[in-house]
Amino acid sequence: MSKSENWILCPVCGNKTRLQIRTDTELKNFPLCCPKCRQKSLIDAKDLQVTVIKRLEVKCKSD
Repeated sequence: MSKSENWILCPVCGNKTRLQIRTDTELKNFPLCCPKCRQKSLIDAKDLQVTVIKRLEVKCKSD
């Protein structure tokens, strides 16, 4: 049985992040960092639906 997968998009700039979620993935208070705009956000995810809890005023560290 194949599960559907989607890239998590940055809530600030809309670009793809480095993470993918599946239909059975659940995240709570997950710190999402965008490699493009370097903004950090707290998100929840369930059933491929991502909800932004809070945009943090912190820049992500460079890799």
